[in-house]
Amino acid sequence: MELKEVQDRVDQWIGQFSEGYFSPQGMILRLVEELGELSREVSHQFGEKKKKASEPESSLAMELGDLFFVLVSMANALEIDLESAFLAVMQKFETRDKDRWTPKTPG
Repeated sequence: MELKEVQDRVDQWIGQFSEGYFSPQGMILRLVEELGELSREVSHQFGEKKKKASEPESSLAMELGDLFFVLVSMANALEIDLESAFLAVMQKFETRDKDRWTPKTPG
């Protein structure tokens, strides 16, 4: 699925509700909330603090999906084309940071 299709699908889903998109401040709070849930899941799976038996099951994929949904929602609300933004960021990394890390050697 192309990023444009992702943005359109999120827009269609949110567009069916009279509340529409949250405010930019509300979406930042949602991003922080979702990032916290992702952090908690990473901690449970890879850290020392394991999940309690009473805690519901979750997955890294679902938590990343929730975070991605909020990011797409925020981009839509602010009329940001995520494909263009992504390409600009990759251009920055591929030029500014091209010599920053040690390349892998073949073999």
